[in-house]
Amino acid sequence: MSRNRKLLTLFLSMLYISAFTFGGGFVIVTFMKRRFVDQLHWIDEKEMLDMTALAQSAPGPIAVNAAILLGRKAAGFSGMMAAVLGTVIPPVAILSVVSLFYRRFSESRPVALLLKGMQAGVAAVILDAALSLTQKACPAGEWAHMLILAGAFAATFFFHLNVVWIILAAALLGAFLSLRRGKGEKEE
Repeated sequence: MSRNRKLLTLFLSMLYISAFTFGGGFVIVTFMKRRFVDQLHWIDEKEMLDMTALAQSAPGPIAVNAAILLGRKAAGFSGMMAAVLGTVIPPVAILSVVSLFYRRFSESRPVALLLKGMQAGVAAVILDAALSLTQKACPAGEWAHMLILAGAFAATFFFHLNVVWIILAAALLGAFLSLRRGKGEKEE
């Protein structure tokens, strides 16, 4: 595939994904995985998982951060620009139109019901993404990873700990386990 064709594919794919997804960054990441991992095979699932973790950890919208990482990996700086433009154009256009008619939208019962119904669909897509990423992050037999994942969920939902502390604790535990595993392999 030529460089210009790859840039066009990247831009149009991100434009389409951004324009027709509702619910935020995690929904867009799910569709990015389907397009760039499953269909185009530009990156593998582990790279997508790593990009998602970086995109979530960096400041700013996860969709834009993921587009930056994916675009750079796929086609360097110009790929990054193409992916970001494709990601940003639809929400800017939609918000511009919505802002013109905000009062009518905000007082419309059908619009409020429509948005309420879409929340259930968004939750299902996010759950699908979470389960898919969990399968990749915690392969069968990796009980330590499953315990870290369960602990992170418990800390978030039951104890309402700040996500930053949870990420730092999980990173430290993961580093400790990797170092420990590395020592065990060297001794064998």
